[in-house]
Amino acid sequence: MAKADLQSPAFTNEIAAREAMEAVLWPHGPRCPRCKSLDRIGKVSGARAGLYRCGPCKRQFTVTVGTIFERSKVPLSKWWLAVHLMGASKKGMSAHQLHRMLGVTYQTAWFIEHRIRAAMASGDFSPMGGEGATVEIDETFIGRKKDMPVRRGFAHKHAVMTLIERGPDGARSRSFHVEGTAAADLLPIIKAHVSSGSHIMTDEAGQYTHMNKHFAGHDYVTHSKGEYGRGPIHTNTVEGFYSVFKRGMKGIYQHCSEAHLHRYVAEFDFRYNNRTRLGVDDAERAAMIVRGAEGKRLMYRRSDSTSAA
Repeated sequence: MAKADLQSPAFTNEIAAREAMEAVLWPHGPRCPRCKSLDRIGKVSGARAGLYRCGPCKRQFTVTVGTIFERSKVPLSKWWLAVHLMGASKKGMSAHQLHRMLGVTYQTAWFIEHRIRAAMASGDFSPMGGEGATVEIDETFIGRKKDMPVRRGFAHKHAVMTLIERGPDGARSRSFHVEGTAAADLLPIIKAHVSSGSHIMTDEAGQYTHMNKHFAGHDYVTHSKGEYGRGPIHTNTVEGFYSVFKRGMKGIYQHCSEAHLHRYVAEFDFRYNNRTRLGVDDAERAAMIVRGAEGKRLMYRRSDSTSAA
């Protein structure tokens, strides 16, 4: 879609919505979602618009097959609008707000949002940082663990750790819902996702004490003494990420179960890593979500009748 405003025909017209999705997912023409063939693909005559047949594998398909949109009873135009709204809303959009704006039930809006979050998840696990690069690391706490009474400290809250790689064109984030904030919980994740040649920036927390053993360098700021930066030595970038994350989780979503926290974390990472500062506008962000929807078909219930996460 060329336009990012709410007047786009793809948000109100089913034909325009399907054509917009085809343009994003099939830039080189119709492609079979099963055998990935681009050859001998033809439209099925006398059938509904957008139905194709693959010559090599003899199967029929539409652009939604194999995506989060497959077999959905929600009109494709409403999916497009939901994708745009979630991609453009810096602090997120609640399912209650979406159900009012789309004219669908709350349960349907909740389903739509979780499927869009699945499309937002990048699946990129390549090491961050590298020689000469700086990676900031910090953790925050959100919500409350089920059946755990409120107590002093953060033991009753869910923990989230975020890695921020600084860069000349803007920082990028990768966040994780973690079991706790002890070194045993964090270090294996950090070592798996950060290149050993990186320079690490943290606060004075004890779990980061021995970072020099695993990485090229380690500096920290002592928040307990009112220190928040010494030139390039700071964790202000990751704390800036958390300022948006926590405003969204507390002000927009208000409550999140532990089972779904990783999806919300992926949502905020996606928008941060594809923000305007990095040259990504609302229309391109929506297109990226649609491209990320391929191969991620999710249903209301699995075949064993257990709820899909």
